[in-house]
Amino acid sequence: MPLQAGRSLGARSSRLRALSALLGTLLLTLAFGGTAAHGETPGPSVPAPGSGGIGLRLLDVPATTKDDPRATLYVVDHLAPGQVVKRRVQVSNTTSAPVHIALYSAAASIKGGVFVGAEGHTRNELSTWTSLGPERLAVPAGGDAVTTVTIAVPADAAPGETYAAVWAEARSSASAQGVTQVSRVGLRLYISVGPGGAPAPGFTIDSLTAERSAEGLPVVVASVHNTGGRALDMSGSLSLLGGPGGLNAGPYPATLGTTLAVRDTETVRVALDSRVPPGPWSAEITLRSGLLERTEKATLTFPQSGSSAPVSTARGWPRWAGATLGALVVVLGLAVALLTRRRLAQRRAR
Repeated sequence: MPLQAGRSLGARSSRLRALSALLGTLLLTLAFGGTAAHGETPGPSVPAPGSGGIGLRLLDVPATTKDDPRATLYVVDHLAPGQVVKRRVQVSNTTSAPVHIALYSAAASIKGGVFVGAEGHTRNELSTWTSLGPERLAVPAGGDAVTTVTIAVPADAAPGETYAAVWAEARSSASAQGVTQVSRVGLRLYISVGPGGAPAPGFTIDSLTAERSAEGLPVVVASVHNTGGRALDMSGSLSLLGGPGGLNAGPYPATLGTTLAVRDTETVRVALDSRVPPGPWSAEITLRSGLLERTEKATLTFPQSGSSAPVSTARGWPRWAGATLGALVVVLGLAVALLTRRRLAQRRAR
């Protein structure tokens, strides 16, 4: 579509944006050999030995989080010490043959903005609190089966958020060369432990940076800081407004896959259309994690190559706040002057 004043360049249909938001940071993984590879990102489905694949789907969502998109994809919960919760998970098999599935929980962590499953059956606190029943399933071709994930938090568990993954693993028979193909698909667990209600989530969008990729495409990079007490999975979009000749462009979806650990700062990238002029543009970005959403603006101009300087999105003091602060300073000054004058008078009287 040619660039036109008042028209939107590179707009995505609402269906495509909804699909992108649903997929979130769920990535496909496939491992070969005796064990699954280190550093896998738990995802919704992977190819199983043969054609088709295996998948995991969370069936139970707490009523308090039914409107939270993250809670429909992952186990996201806040539990008190000593509390026990159960969640049903569906294991599907879209291959043309029955598949034997082994189910287990293993450690996970957030590193460099990525939710990473540990190698094999590596354990951590949360994985030791997590059990599955049954642990083995024979899933028919084109069918599914259900297992129950039970998380039992010890009474002496320390407060804080911890991560793990529930894995469904399928293995092929050994080939003539002795090679066994292993596929596993994971479901993320985000569990916060502590008394009372769940810690409040929060984040700030601190700056926007205009860049050129190695292929010459314009890219906007947002620096995002997790200010809350829960990990965040970022999604969102960016629009360019008021460009050369009154052009508008977007919205463009943010690159999915960024997970922010508590108090971490990471970048969220938005790749734009190659036809976008250098600018200047008024860039408006909206990012969200679950029901939490933030919008910030900055004026950007795309360089010919490399990266421009970050543009802070920090908002200055509103006029009413400045006037109020000034009035408070005046009142405080008068109070200090009166108090000083009173003390001097008392000293003279003595």
